[in-house]
Formats: sequence, structure tokens, C-alpha cells
Amino acid sequence: MPTPRTARPRHYLMCRPTHFTVSYRINPWMDPAKPTDTGLAVLQWERLYALHQELGHTVELIDPLPGLPDMVYAANGATVLDGRALVASFRHPERAAEAPAYRDWFEQRGYPVVHTARHTNEGQGDYLVAGDRILAGSGFRTDRAAHAEAERVLGAPVVGLTLVDPRFYHLDTALAVLDDDIAYYPGAFSPESQETLRALYPDALLADEADAEAFGLNAICDGRHVLLPETAGNLADRLADRGFQPIGVDLSELLKGGGSVKCCTLELHRAEATAGGAR
Repeated sequence: MPTPRTARPRHYLMCRPTHFTVSYRINPWMDPAKPTDTGLAVLQWERLYALHQELGHTVELIDPLPGLPDMVYAANGATVLDGRALVASFRHPERAAEAPAYRDWFEQRGYPVVHTARHTNEGQGDYLVAGDRILAGSGFRTDRAAHAEAERVLGAPVVGLTLVDPRFYHLDTALAVLDDDIAYYPGAFSPESQETLRALYPDALLADEADAEAFGLNAICDGRHVLLPETAGNLADRLADRGFQPIGVDLSELLKGGGSVKCCTLELHRAEATAGGAR
């Protein structure tokens, strides 16, 4: 029998893709030569936004800024844990102006700690809170030196993982946190990191390359429901076998920028319990 799963209310931050387009290339999924439909991107995003709320979660919004088409990928803006916000320091200049916008948002809401990273990192793209630890990626967007800074600012132990496949340039494209376990695509990680993951998560769900390429691991789990791209059907079936309720979401337009469900959703981990009126 599958393990019974219990959903718990979560607190998210999102950014409407008002200015979404693909006008430059900073990851293998982006191709400025392919047309994008901003209106369709907004419609798909609105469905995700509504779905989070239908599942009982609190969703706040940050205002999208002109000239920042990737700001919709809110997960990259910061990592938040217990009222502490570690604001990203982006690798590419095309996204650098997103960081001050996120810093302002957290400061205006009275978060007790708002720290702009000194070392290059891209928020929850590479920092995934998993129980009492943070799984931290490096290799493409986040410097390994940033991990010690994250541990100090966020107050949780950090486990470093090295990404080796440029298709999976952020940790959240290769690994999803599933309540007390994880799902991941082994081929995205160095042999040493694969060994680390096997030791920490011997019962983890191992995704295949097809589901990873469909961004199936760019998913959000609330303990029971798992929101993931609807094209990751095999992964959805395997999640259901483990007692989760997978919910397919169409974010195909936003995938043209290299992001899906998790990229669009910055989780404010337990911030509602510690940040006072941070609503």
C-alpha cells in the first residue's frame, strides 16, 4: 500500500509574466529565433496561480518590471527560511536587476533578515529546503563558495551537489523535494554527488531522462499534491504509486525560457510563522 500523504498549507511568492519573451539565450532551452506568445504565457501562469490557491496555499505577488522577461521565474529571486531572505546574485547581467526588486519586496514586508548574497547564486533554483537541511547545487549558476554563505545566513546545514549536464543548469530542474524524500535524475549529477544522494535518500524516486527533459522534476509538493508539467506522464504515474496526487500543469510557453512549475514558485519556507506581518 502507498504511504498516506498529508497536504500542508504553504506560502508562495509569484510574478506574473507580463513582460515575458525570449530575447536572449542564457540556457540551452532558450532560442530567441522561436516566437513566444506573452498572452499565452500569462494564461498558463494564471492557471498555476489559481491552482496553488485552490489547494489552500497563500500566494503573494511581486510586481513584474519592464525589461526583465525572466522575472516570472520567481524561485530564482531568493531563498527564504524562517523569516530570513537570502537574495540572489545572478550569474548573467540580463537578470541582475531582478535582485534589488526582490530585496525591496522582502524589506518592505518587514522580514527580520534580508541579505543580498555576496557570492553568485540563483535562489531556490539551486537551494532547495529539504527538511532540516538545504540541498545546494553548483556547476552552472551558483558558485560553490556561495554554499557557506547560505548556511550562515539561513541557519541550516547545506549539502553541496555538483551539476554536470548543461540542460539541467539549476538544481530544481534535476531534483524535486517530496515531503520527507526526493525525486531526481542521476545523470544530471557528478558521480560524487550521486553517491551523496544515494546515502542520504536510499528510497528516492529516480526519474528517467525523458521526464527530466520534460522538466518533470521542476515540481512543487505540498506533502500530498505534486504539481508538475503535464508532459511528464511517466513520472506522474510513479508519484501516484507512492501515494502522491500528481497534478499536471501546462506551462509550455514558459518552458521556452527554461522554467516550469517550481521556477515560477518561490516558497517562503515557514516565513509566516516567524516574519510577523510578512503577508
